[in-house]
Amino acid sequence: MKTDEKTLTRVYRMPFSAVYPHYVAKVERKGRTKAELHQVITWLTGFTDADLERHLAQETSFEAFFADAHLNSNAPLITGVVCGVRVEDIEDPVMQKVRYLDKLVDELARGKTTEKILRC
Repeated sequence: MKTDEKTLTRVYRMPFSAVYPHYVAKVERKGRTKAELHQVITWLTGFTDADLERHLAQETSFEAFFADAHLNSNAPLITGVVCGVRVEDIEDPVMQKVRYLDKLVDELARGKTTEKILRC
């Protein structure tokens, strides 16, 4: 699925740190922890907790955040719908990575086990 250029530009430039508090709030509202969220993010990106904290402190854009990431080889196993769009059908690579992360956060908030979220 194609995403319009205006949306891509906005998402690319958006600081990861602007969305991160919403991820934390979402999972904590559902009884999950910030540590579990970090586990999911580090699994997807290959970042350490220190890398993640650095990106948050530097207000790294989503584009730079994912450019620095070493995506997990099992990331293509992440399938399903986020915001009405199937993540496996997204053609833009950065937008697909953003939606992979959104999908993992959704799964965590819905109570899915960590083993299933991490495609173990």
